[in-house]
Amino acid sequence: MARLFMFLGALFGGLSVAAGAFASHALKAQLSERSQQTFETGTRYQMYHALALMMVALLWSRTEGSSLLTAAGVAFIVGIVLFSGSLYGLSLSDIKGFGPITPLGGVAFLVGWGCLAIAALKSTPIH
Repeated sequence: MARLFMFLGALFGGLSVAAGAFASHALKAQLSERSQQTFETGTRYQMYHALALMMVALLWSRTEGSSLLTAAGVAFIVGIVLFSGSLYGLSLSDIKGFGPITPLGGVAFLVGWGCLAIAALKSTPIH
């Protein structure tokens, strides 16, 4: 599981950089200021949670995993797909149906952080 989380964290991180560069250069003339801001929010949160996913991978490999760390990693993946993905869809298409998906991704992020916090409280101290 740690290897998968590390791979996906690195992949999502790289895609965040690529998406941000693409939007700021190739799409700048096509997107309104509001759509650019929405897209940037998606890339920012994707990067934050790609790094969080990599942190989960490191903790998972160091502690031989736990169901809480697995849940945190899965929640971060779901959050990236729903939250950032819906913001990309909103900014590129103006399809309003993407709007209700964004908060579901935000909830997934919160679940991930909650699981990570509980896992930290339950872990044994590292000496």
